[in-house]
Amino acid sequence: MARLGPSERVRLNVDPITTVDYVSDVDFVGDGIREHRLDVISPKESHGPLPVYVYFHGGGWTSGDKSALTKYCASQAMAGMVVVNVNYRMATSFRMSHMLEDADAALAWVSANIREFGGDPSRVVLGGDSAGGQIAALYSSLVVDHRLSGHYSLEPSLDRSSLRGLVQHCSAVDFSVIFERGFILSLGFIRMLLPHGGRGSALRSAARYLSPIEWVGAGHPPVFVTTSERDYFYRANLNYVARLRKHGVPVDTVIFERASRNTEHTWQQDARFPESQEVYRRLQEFVGRVASPAKVVAH
Repeated sequence: MARLGPSERVRLNVDPITTVDYVSDVDFVGDGIREHRLDVISPKESHGPLPVYVYFHGGGWTSGDKSALTKYCASQAMAGMVVVNVNYRMATSFRMSHMLEDADAALAWVSANIREFGGDPSRVVLGGDSAGGQIAALYSSLVVDHRLSGHYSLEPSLDRSSLRGLVQHCSAVDFSVIFERGFILSLGFIRMLLPHGGRGSALRSAARYLSPIEWVGAGHPPVFVTTSERDYFYRANLNYVARLRKHGVPVDTVIFERASRNTEHTWQQDARFPESQEVYRRLQEFVGRVASPAKVVAH
């Protein structure tokens, strides 16, 4: 979950995909900072408006950049969707409320502008890996549940009818595991995401508003979850899948056993792995199904 250096970003983007168009560093807020930039990647040739896949990078909420996900996003665009690869403000200078505000600002930009790139703003799928997956999942619940949107004082720009699905790669979706002795993340990660560093907060209660698993309920969009036994958040993801199924939320999974060596945390970023290609195939099937033009979303 450390910050990727230039060599790592190059490694993840080897053999660039040339059958898609790239529009880079769109300022979706208008303040000129890199954390408020997004890329749009779309097929060079397409017929009719396409589903839109909006992606948030990981990095432990403290680091990372959309640039490392360029080939991952291009791989999905090549299959027939418009992909929006988003940066956002990060800790320790900023809190979860700021990250959700940035997610919302990016989606407001999508709603207003994505038609120009061949995308259909009424067919949006959110996705992310690790911390970015948590942001995507929490925002999805915020769209559905007014209690969560009220907690963050955020009226979502994305309509529930337009939110067709959610993709989760090795995501931090169950914060209860962080309280377990020996877990890779300390309680400091919870504190840094809370207002005022969590001072004066009962952490378990406050963590509920960070933990997507706590906000699964009626109206939640379908979800595609990928994880492995080598992933830090393996058990958190299994807990999340069980909660989704308990509430009748349609959920697809790709779960690799420990014997699959190419499945360390956020392996999906590396397109060279056959395990990543299997995830891409299933992801593209998922988006094609949940974001079909004829799909009717229940309110």
